[in-house]
Amino acid sequence: MRELEMTADLRELRGRVRSFMDEHVYPAEPVFDREDAEAEALVKELQGRVKAAGMWAPHIGPEAGGTGTGFLPYAYLNEIIGRSHWAPLVFGCQAPDAGNAEILNLFGSPELKRRWLRPLVAGDVRSFFSMTEPEVSGSDPTGLRTRAVRDGDDWVVDGHKWFSSGAEGAAFGIVMAVTDPDAPPHRRASQIVVPADTPGVEVVRAIPTMGHRGRGWSTHCEVRYTGVRVPVANTVGEPGDGFRIAQKRLGPGRIHHVMRWLGQMQRAFELLCSYSLEREAFGGPLAGKQTVQNWIADSAAGIQACRLLTLDTAHKIDQGGEARVEVSLIKFHAAAVLHDVIDRAIQVHGALGLTDGTPLASMYREARAARIYDGPDEVHRMVVSRRILKAFEEGAGWDFAEGGPARPAGG
Repeated sequence: MRELEMTADLRELRGRVRSFMDEHVYPAEPVFDREDAEAEALVKELQGRVKAAGMWAPHIGPEAGGTGTGFLPYAYLNEIIGRSHWAPLVFGCQAPDAGNAEILNLFGSPELKRRWLRPLVAGDVRSFFSMTEPEVSGSDPTGLRTRAVRDGDDWVVDGHKWFSSGAEGAAFGIVMAVTDPDAPPHRRASQIVVPADTPGVEVVRAIPTMGHRGRGWSTHCEVRYTGVRVPVANTVGEPGDGFRIAQKRLGPGRIHHVMRWLGQMQRAFELLCSYSLEREAFGGPLAGKQTVQNWIADSAAGIQACRLLTLDTAHKIDQGGEARVEVSLIKFHAAAVLHDVIDRAIQVHGALGLTDGTPLASMYREARAARIYDGPDEVHRMVVSRRILKAFEEGAGWDFAEGGPARPAGG
């Protein structure tokens, strides 16, 4: 489709990003994986190079300090950046900072933007998003228990969160808390900026996930808030806007994840194909076995389908649409394709695929988590099916060209 084509400028920028990845990021991955002081220093050095090259923070526009020009261009860049777990950090577009920057840019007061958005986008500080709670289902945030009670010009926050990704070493978090328990379910909560050094904020631990604890930005933390007092002026948007803002954050956040997954899929696919040509068994290369050929063909079809779904969704968001059905579609579909492509690549590599001799093992761990975070697959399937069934109940049917209810003839 013509509207999904790359401009000459974007093609040139993609080339520069690809060259930077080849020259600097992939060779540095063994150092990054150590997550020690040397790794941190190398990240800082490469971040400086990215900034100097004019490729920094492509997820957000120049008005907030980034270099972004929209969702569709970012999708094309992110399928290259996303090939490495570490590259988003190097390019200043890592989660959850990218999503937090977007909502501060959209809903933050001038003071919140000055105090937190600018240094966040510049990479001077990190942040975390604190919504999920261990005692209630993350797929139904209307049950959140964390409370923020107003006391004069302050909120007093009490609650228990976990999987607050990146909380270790972060400067602040955006906390989802119930501020009006008597309001309708989707007007009860607010999002509040909480500086990490506020008395009563306790990062209890970084939770090991599938054998990996992480460090700093790659952690998933348990956090307690006990009598945490912050100004009401730290509210993002208005009190009661928490769920609306969460949708604004999570929608783009989900498509950002899928954009990165496109890079992971393609890197795993390349490893699958290359190794199948090198490795010989039972009288010939694995590439000559029909099962492996089927895996390659199925992977190629799945990756291209995910690319086109993602690019189309990004284009619709750039045109002003919410694309809620499309975002849910790509979230669960791409997570499955990601898992399958990596799984096939591991199978072709055999025992080597289980080691840290390739990036496949760590990619596999992330792929399994992809089916849970930012909404489990089952919830996204439910969202899609309910929207489609509602269109049929109303007699409209579903128009795949429109990505929504069919319009009446002449409409």
